[in-house]
This record gives sequence, structure tokens and C-alpha cells, in this order.
Amino acid sequence: MSDKRYRTYTEEFKREALELFKNSGKGSGQIEQELGITPGLLLKWRARYQVVTKEKEEPRLEPSDLEAAKREIQRLQRELKEMAEEREILKKVVSIFSRKGA
Repeated sequence: MSDKRYRTYTEEFKREALELFKNSGKGSGQIEQELGITPGLLLKWRARYQVVTKEKEEPRLEPSDLEAAKREIQRLQRELKEMAEEREILKKVVSIFSRKGA
């Protein structure tokens, strides 16, 4: 089997690439080619992250609102599944104890 190695990019590289895309007026394909990154990757980063700039602070990447909402939905789905399992266990316990008392 071939062991594929994926390139990883630093947060700083992603932030600078997104700022270049936003401010340069160039297309994503052209910027991707200039930076030597996979076609389509810049648009994925734009959907996944937002560049946050505050006064007297270095700009930084944060999850986009959509990405943050997706993560919250996943967390809530895991929690709901866990609660449903606990509920089923409690139902079984109640039925066991109610039979013994009768």
C-alpha cells in the first residue's frame, strides 16, 4: 500500500494566503498556482476559516461561523446519542426493579 503524505500548512500561511486572495483581486486558481498549493484548497480554507483582525493584535484565523455551527451540531448529536443510550439503560433498570417488587 502506498503511504500518502499530505502537506500541512501553518496557520500563518493559511491566513496570509486568505488575505492575499481577499486583497489582491486575483483569482483563487492563480493564487494557488503561485503559492504551489492544491487547486481548490484556497476556497476550502475560505469556507472553513475567517481572518479576525483586532486593534493592536496580530490577525488570526478562527473557524467560520458555518464551521463553528457544524462543530456545535456534531457535539450536540454526540450528546443526544449518549443521552438516548442512558435513557435506554434506565428503562431496563426500572423494568428489572419493578418485576422484583411484584
